[in-house]
Amino acid sequence: EVSEIDVIRHFTRLSQLNHAVDIDMYPLGSCTMKYNPKINEVVARLPGFAQIHPLQDPRTVQGALELMYRLQCYLAEIAGFDAVTLQPAAGAHGELTGILIARAYFDSIGDHGRTTVLIPDSAHGTNPATAAMAGFKVVEVKSDKRGNVDIDELRRLAGPDTAALMITNPNTLGLWDEHIDEIVEIIHGVGGLVYNDGANFNAILGIARPGDLGVDIMHFNLHKTFSTPHGGGGPGSGPVGVKAHLARFLPGPVVARNEGSDPEYTWAWPEASIGKIHSFHGNFGMHVRAYTYIRMHGSEGLRQVSEDAVLAANYLLARLRQAYDLPYDRTCMHEFVLSATRQKQRGVRAMDIAKRLLDFGFHPPTVYFPLIVPEALMIEPTETESLETLDAFVAAMLQIADEAEREPEHVQHAPHRTFYKRLDEVRANRELNLRWEPQQSAPLPAAAD
Repeated sequence: EVSEIDVIRHFTRLSQLNHAVDIDMYPLGSCTMKYNPKINEVVARLPGFAQIHPLQDPRTVQGALELMYRLQCYLAEIAGFDAVTLQPAAGAHGELTGILIARAYFDSIGDHGRTTVLIPDSAHGTNPATAAMAGFKVVEVKSDKRGNVDIDELRRLAGPDTAALMITNPNTLGLWDEHIDEIVEIIHGVGGLVYNDGANFNAILGIARPGDLGVDIMHFNLHKTFSTPHGGGGPGSGPVGVKAHLARFLPGPVVARNEGSDPEYTWAWPEASIGKIHSFHGNFGMHVRAYTYIRMHGSEGLRQVSEDAVLAANYLLARLRQAYDLPYDRTCMHEFVLSATRQKQRGVRAMDIAKRLLDFGFHPPTVYFPLIVPEALMIEPTETESLETLDAFVAAMLQIADEAEREPEHVQHAPHRTFYKRLDEVRANRELNLRWEPQQSAPLPAAAD
């Protein structure tokens, strides 16, 4: 048996060994680790949301269904789509849902020659696996010198076998594709669909709507853009929006409104639905949190979110561009990518810089991604960090750059102040062990006579 205080102390000590956005800045590029407002938690714990069951009669959960219906409408309006499903449980799950919708669409019109999905080398990292899981052949599209999709190569690759282009815009370089109109025209011109990965949607809220740009399908990351938690690996939420011609293929059921009927909100199945892709109706608690976030900000507030996120990223870029290499010299969106190739000449890798940042109390940025940038450091500050925090991060990064030049060994052996130092990450990946087993205690020494 263990006493209550021992349990409390054990888990409190463990919590102090971890980093979280509630402790300090978490600039993990492509993840949008923004602060999660605690009002979200208050609303999600209201009994009418927290103590219901998905198998209840719809008449007894009208408030929950109304929230889901409104969230469907809000997401559709924000991104320029005609219909939304809330079922997918994460971003990659949303991707798979979207590509399965694309496959169902082509099957419905008897176009069975669509076997290929084009994916830019600057797209989100899960896209190739998604397309492959859906049964498509993946073809990579190279970037040009400015970090855009190479238009000439796209024209060469697009054809009658193209089912879709999976583009991430802004891309994983943190850059808006300057040719997005032409890209959409090329894909639609060969009869394909345009899928936009919504991982970087935090950059364009209230500024640009992917649906207005010609995008046919997009998933949202509620755990990025709309402040639902990332903690403990989730639960995530990856709703999918589609244009009108694809709405009948959405997974079901979706929430429908019947004005003047009883009940007003109920479940409905799209006529050519791809079926269920999640138990019940998605991660409902995340829907509540995202709905709260949207209502709290309103349309003007959401635009301010993106403007502040872009401003913060460009501020950091301007402060750090002299100390690190900048592979694409452009104004960035919500994130940017530096390269530690200069530091590598002194024996300091991107991983070393990331480890050294831990000594300053910051979570490291994403490293070695995107793959097209050597020694990549992908930095995303989000809109919720103060100028003082951004300046402290800059000071840490500049000090590390100076250390890499003067005393590289100090950076190579970082971190120096954390409870755990460097782990064997290769072994941890190859020999993943998620099951605790009790260890045999050593026998106590015999008592002296």
